[in-house]
Amino acid sequence: MANTFKYLNKLPQNLRSITTTGAKNDAWLSKIFVRKIEPTKESHSRMLSDKEVIYSLQTHNFRADSKKPYLNNVKNIVDFIKSQDSLRKDVELVGSWTVNVGDQDQALHLWKFIGGFEKIDDYNELVSQSEDFQKLKDEQGKIVRSRHLQYLLAFSYWPQILMREPKHIYEIRSYALKPGTMIEWGNNWARAINFRQNNEEAFAGFFSQIGRLYNVHHIWCK
Repeated sequence: MANTFKYLNKLPQNLRSITTTGAKNDAWLSKIFVRKIEPTKESHSRMLSDKEVIYSLQTHNFRADSKKPYLNNVKNIVDFIKSQDSLRKDVELVGSWTVNVGDQDQALHLWKFIGGFEKIDDYNELVSQSEDFQKLKDEQGKIVRSRHLQYLLAFSYWPQILMREPKHIYEIRSYALKPGTMIEWGNNWARAINFRQNNEEAFAGFFSQIGRLYNVHHIWCK
């Protein structure tokens, strides 16, 4: 099991990142037990989350000399999505950060889709047919070195995501789990989350649905 630690601030502030690997830091989890989800033939996504709400985590690595044009481009894309009547109520940017220490010249964007993958299909169809949006994507392609997209489901035992002022620092911990251990992870963390909240608030907890599988992301607000 590998984990990655990052400290985040919402745009236009910065994200600070520290990375380590190894399972040592999480050994204490095996001693914590809470409400039990028994293994069944059902997929863990049905047992641990609401599949009607899908999140997409976009990771962009922009050119070192293009941060301001990149951020302006992101703002224009967000404004475009907000201007579309068919998307305004069901597609929302819930978090947006840039990296300051660690992965340099990197930004993360967390989008929420209400309506499951059907709403994502609607979104993809609309933006693919929009000349204005394609111009924005072409503009972004000239200042971004690489992009990665991952679709996520939120753990049901994490608190509801609340919008906050951009003055907070956020920590994101990303884990690569062994196949078949997702339910055990959920059982342990349903209680562990309360211990961790002594000094910080739980912002969001996700597991991957499409993209890198068996990935878990925990985001904390300081």
